Amino acid sequence: MSNELMVKSDESKGELNQLVSFNLGDEEFGIEVLKVREIIRMTAITHMPNTLHYVEGIINLRGRVIPIISMRRKFGLPEVANNSQTRIIVVDVDGDLTGFIVDAVSEVIRISDSEIQPPPPVVSGGIDQECITGVINRTDRLLVLLSLDKMFSPGETQLFGGM
Repeated sequence: MSNELMVKSDESKGELNQLVSFNLGDEEFGIEVLKVREIIRMTAITHMPNTLHYVEGIINLRGRVIPIISMRRKFGLPEVANNSQTRIIVVDVDGDLTGFIVDAVSEVIRISDSEIQPPPPVVSGGIDQECITGVINRTDRLLVLLSLDKMFSPGETQLFGGM
């Protein structure tokens, strides 16, 4: 598969949303493309002592120090070794840049509002699940739509800003 992102369109009615889809294991997730600043290959990460369990560390990105979050740890998934498909998605979260380690970035997709279904109540009730804003039924799989702004508490976001 090419490292370039492919754009697919959908002609259904409703306002179109552009999402970057990425994988963690066998699951596919999507985030708003407008939040994504860039997607980079894995790089050396400086580990920080006494941080939250899912904070991998920090990197220097063109003179800016940004925190790096392991999405696998954040979601309680087992660790796997990084490979040639592993990427860091650099995202604007509440005005600060944060990097998220994902197994692979799939594509940029366009979906209409009508395709987004609310998450089932059983998964949207917990504090940690507030970041799940919807589910999109793709032909052969489900894509979980995330809001990274809701993924962290205000205290956690402040910690990242302090890094």
